[in-house]
Parts: sequence; C-alpha cells; structure tokens
Amino acid sequence: MRSWGGGPPRPLSPAPCKPKRDQGCGGGPDHLPPAELPLRPVILRRLDLSRLPTSQRYKRHKERWKRYEKQLPGHSVQIDVKFIDPIRGVRKKHYQFTAIDDCTRLRVLKIYGQLNQKTAIQFADYVLEKLPFRVEQIQTDNGAEFQSAFHWHLLDRGLRHVYIRPLTPRLNGKVERSHRIDDEEFYRMLAGEVIDDAQIFNSKLQEWEHFYNFERPHGALAGQTPYERLRQATRASV
Repeated sequence: MRSWGGGPPRPLSPAPCKPKRDQGCGGGPDHLPPAELPLRPVILRRLDLSRLPTSQRYKRHKERWKRYEKQLPGHSVQIDVKFIDPIRGVRKKHYQFTAIDDCTRLRVLKIYGQLNQKTAIQFADYVLEKLPFRVEQIQTDNGAEFQSAFHWHLLDRGLRHVYIRPLTPRLNGKVERSHRIDDEEFYRMLAGEVIDDAQIFNSKLQEWEHFYNFERPHGALAGQTPYERLRQATRASV
C-alpha cells in the first residue's frame, strides 16, 4: 500500500467493533469457553428453582378442574343453607335449607325460622323421608349448623358425613348453583310480596320445588328434568 508520507506502508487498523443488541463483542458471556460460562441455570435447576410453582404453571383445558357427578342416586347428597333477605320492617328471619342429589339433581327444600344444629338435624331427617331412594352420604360445608351434633346424628343413622375443604364452595357447586336459580326464577317472582310466616313461605316453596323436580328442564341434564334423570338412572342400575 502506498504511503503519502514517503515511508513504508503501514497496515490499516481494524474498525472498532460495534456490538449488536443480542451479540457480544469478544468478551461477553457468549464468547467464554465452556468452563467459564455462568453456572446460574445449573444451580437453579439443582435447587428446583428454574420452574414456576406447580400452582402457577399453565394447564391444558382437559387437565383443569372439572365438575363430576355420581352415577347412582343417593350416593352423595349436598346440603347447604340459603340466607333469605330479611323483609323490611319485619324482625323475623328465614333460612332455606336445600338438599340436592349429586346424580339426578333432585332437590328437597324447606324454610326454617332458625339456623342451628337442631334445625339442620330436622331437615336431614326430612330429606331422608322425602327422597325416593336410599341416601349413603351427605356432604356439607363447615358451617356451625353442621357440627358435632349434626355429624353424629348422621353417623347414628348409618350415613357418611363429608365436610368439604374450607373456602372451597365449588366443591358444593351443584347446591350453590341451584341457589342462584332460586334467586333468578323463584325469589324474583316474589319481589314486593311480603311473606313473614314460615308456613306460607313453605307452601310457595313446595310449589317451586315440584316445578323444579318434575317440569323444569336442566341444561346440565341435557334438557331432562331431575325426575326424568332419576327414572333413567334407575333403569340403568337394574
């Protein structure tokens, strides 16, 4: 190469390296020999810290929580209490006790003026008398009305009593859903009608119970009524 200064030609110096966003320039971790690479991922894997906790990992739709139903009537009956909004100017309170069969969605309803273990036991006996099949298990939440006296009463009658886990009302999802239907299709029709007598309340509730069990089609039962599902399940088990 010709030099303008008259001396021997000098080699050109290489252009300065401009590192790109994702590429190092001779000194970054991408160019270190294997023995000098950072050991952070290895350490995290050894400590089992390289993955999200199990509860936060993505789950496929088929692996997520599903609502199951029992195959035989009476295998499991869910019981819960619905608190009726108090009537303005009336001091009496009303509580709707609800029992629903896990298999058929057949329901038993009754209004009580008190909420305690005594009324819960009375309702359980009423359910066992009214349902047209043998009950093997009753499932409740952990409410005060379902504690020791109620629990031992069921055991004395030869039934299993199962408590759902605290703060998991979805495990009693069928009875919870039926209460929403009560709000949408029964109590909304009573809006503005003052009923402060439990006996009158129960007579209207019995009409609604009959309609729910024998006439109202249910999407969860493919359009069948609970009574139709009961007949189908009974024929299948014979």
